Amino acid sequence: MDTREALVALNMVEHVGPVRLRQLLEHFDSPEAILRATRRQLLSVNGIGEEIAESIVSWEKHVDLSAELRKVSDFGCHIISQDDPEYPSVLKTIYDPPIVLYVKGTLTEKDQNSIAVVGSRMTTAYGTETARKLSYQLAYAGVTVVSGGARGIDTAAHQGALAANGRTIAVLGTGINIVFPPENAALYERISASGCIMTQFCFNRKADKQSFPIRNRIVAGMSLGTVVVEANLTSGALITANMAVDYGRQVFAVPGRIDSPRSKGCHDLIKKGAKLCEGVEDILTEFEYLFPGSNKSKGKGDQQELPSFTLSETEQKVFDLLEEERTIDEIIRASGLSSSTISVTLLTLEMKKIVQQLPGKVFRKNR
Repeated sequence: MDTREALVALNMVEHVGPVRLRQLLEHFDSPEAILRATRRQLLSVNGIGEEIAESIVSWEKHVDLSAELRKVSDFGCHIISQDDPEYPSVLKTIYDPPIVLYVKGTLTEKDQNSIAVVGSRMTTAYGTETARKLSYQLAYAGVTVVSGGARGIDTAAHQGALAANGRTIAVLGTGINIVFPPENAALYERISASGCIMTQFCFNRKADKQSFPIRNRIVAGMSLGTVVVEANLTSGALITANMAVDYGRQVFAVPGRIDSPRSKGCHDLIKKGAKLCEGVEDILTEFEYLFPGSNKSKGKGDQQELPSFTLSETEQKVFDLLEEERTIDEIIRASGLSSSTISVTLLTLEMKKIVQQLPGKVFRKNR
C-alpha cells in the first residue's frame, strides 16, 4: 500500500476527516503508519478517542480498498491528494481541506482563478437567466466557474460557462458515480469533457443533509469569490457564502425583486456587507490583477465586444427560426429541441450579438 492508497482508505474510514487526519499525521510518520497503529498508540494522540481508534484499527472490516480502486479505474476518474500539483492550491489554505479528491476530467493551472456561482434550486426565470449570463461572461474572461451541479442556479451556471466554451467545475455532494439530479447526466458528461466534476466522497455515497454543507465548503474554498444569484433565507447557497467569508474570500450578491422570497437571502447578504453585483464588471474589478487588459470586461454602460464565432448546427437551426419575432415557447415547438437546449442556445446567440431578446421572452435577429 502506497501513500495515496492509504489516504483513500482513511478518507473512507468513519469519523476520520481532514482535521482528525492532521492530528494523526502530527504524531505518526505517514498515512500508512496510521493504518498500522495499535489502539493504544492511537489513543495516545490528542483528540483521538475510543470510537475513532476503533474505526481505524478495524478499518479493513469496513473498507474494501481494492474494490474502491477498481471502481476508480473502471469509471475513468482519478484521485488526487494535497501532495499532487493538480490539487487546487487555494483549497489547501482552508481549515479542513479534503483528504483526497475524486476527479473526472482535468484540473489545470487556470482553475486557480475560479469564481463560484451558486443559488437556490427553486429559481425564477430572472435568476436562471442572470446565472447563465454572468457565468458566460466570467468564462469568456478566462475565469473558471465553480458550482455544485444541482438543479436551478447551479445548472444555469454550468450551462453558461459551457456556452462560452469556457471551463467549469461541478463539486458534488455525492459519490462521483452518482448523478444528482438524474436529469443532469448529459450536463455532467459535458462538464467532465471540458473541465471536471469532483468530490471528496467515495463511490456510491448518496446525498444527505450532511453531504451538501461538506460539498459547499469545497465550492467556497477553491474559489477566489462566491456569487449568490438567487437564494431564500434558508438556502444552502448562504452556507457557501458564509464559508467564503470565513475563508477571507469576496462574496457577491445579485439583487432581485423586493417582494420575492427567492431574493431575500441575497438582500440579507448585501445588508451584511456582500458586494452588490449588477453585472460581471462588479466581479472582475475585484480581481483586476488576474486578467490582462484585453480579456477584461469594459466599464459599466459599455458593451463587451466579443469576436465573431462560427455557429454550431444547433445555433444555426435556432438562428434560422428567427426570421420573425418568436417567443421562447414558439422556438421550442418549431425546433423540436428541449427547453434547456433552447435556453442555452439563445443565451449563446445573445452573447454573440446576433440575437436580441425583447420583453416577454420574445427573440429576434439583431438589427
